[in-house]
Amino acid sequence: MNNEILVTRSSMPSMDEYIDEIKELWDTRWITNMGEKHKELQRKLIEYLKVENVDLLTNGHMALELTLQALNLSGEVITTPFTFASTTHAIVRNGLTPVFCDINPYDFTLDVTKLESLITDKTSAIVPVHVYGNICNIEEIERISHKYDLRVIYDAAHTFGERYKGRGIGSFGDASCFSFHATKVFNTIEGGAVCYRDKELGEKLYNLKNFGIRGPETVESVGANAKMNEFSAAMGICNLRYVDADIEKRKKIVEHYRERLTNIEGIQLNSIQDNVESNYAYFPVIFDEKTFCYSRNEVADRLAEQGIFTRKYFYPLTNTFDCFHGKFDANKTPVALHIAKRVLTLPLYAELSIEDVDRICDLIINMN
Repeated sequence: MNNEILVTRSSMPSMDEYIDEIKELWDTRWITNMGEKHKELQRKLIEYLKVENVDLLTNGHMALELTLQALNLSGEVITTPFTFASTTHAIVRNGLTPVFCDINPYDFTLDVTKLESLITDKTSAIVPVHVYGNICNIEEIERISHKYDLRVIYDAAHTFGERYKGRGIGSFGDASCFSFHATKVFNTIEGGAVCYRDKELGEKLYNLKNFGIRGPETVESVGANAKMNEFSAAMGICNLRYVDADIEKRKKIVEHYRERLTNIEGIQLNSIQDNVESNYAYFPVIFDEKTFCYSRNEVADRLAEQGIFTRKYFYPLTNTFDCFHGKFDANKTPVALHIAKRVLTLPLYAELSIEDVDRICDLIINMN
């Protein structure tokens, strides 16, 4: 019997349910190019996410990269280095210069108190990142963006299905970009989406994801190929039926982690935000080696020895990547640098048992 516990495990419907969902594709042979499954998932996500418009793409990265391109930005874009590579790469691949703002040490989102000091006459947009299911300070970002006439594109990869003050998280900013990667709370095997209000932005996104083709003999702009296929859309339709139940299971797991690990010296847990209906996407723990007696790396190694696999998420910071060597100074984002060296995300997925959570917590607690 395999007793290994991975950091995550993809949610999937039964094989029979998925096969039933895709059967008609063998009749129609319409397996890509915005077929019926694509359209159905699009409709269901608009309703579920409580947003005006959704466009589906091959993955979350292309959702973000093409949104930035569709907005025709130039110059500098303020963002955070405490994120997955995709966020920074999407900015750079659009010929834009990322300007890194530090994070706050409580929910690890962009520190809005440092935001205005980074704005110059070259700044065209802000790309804040909702982290671990924690949402950014939306009101302050909105105030600042309006004051300086800046675009706001949220990297919402971690916040599928969340609500803030009853409002769908994808309805904020000029656009919000989601990832439906296999490791996420909701997946389409691989996929992504952009939520937006401006119809003109939607038209540009469509062109960019489909070669600029608008008809059999009409190609009105230069575009890429980033269309979600029907098999991925079908997986999304199936998984959407269970996502609320999965989130409820994740909630119980997170609550048990908190019960076991709260008030342990040297351990900082993820903050709980007011007015947020969380999706319990990740369970990050910050280990202070001075008071816990063991470093994050030592904890990760000890757990791995017992077949429990964690993730140093996010480490390293994007402003320290080899591909950007010499271009940025991570010391200008000291909080992000501090957290990145100490954070460990523990296993979390809907099927994780409470017994396994106890096993993980016992190993951590007994180290100290």
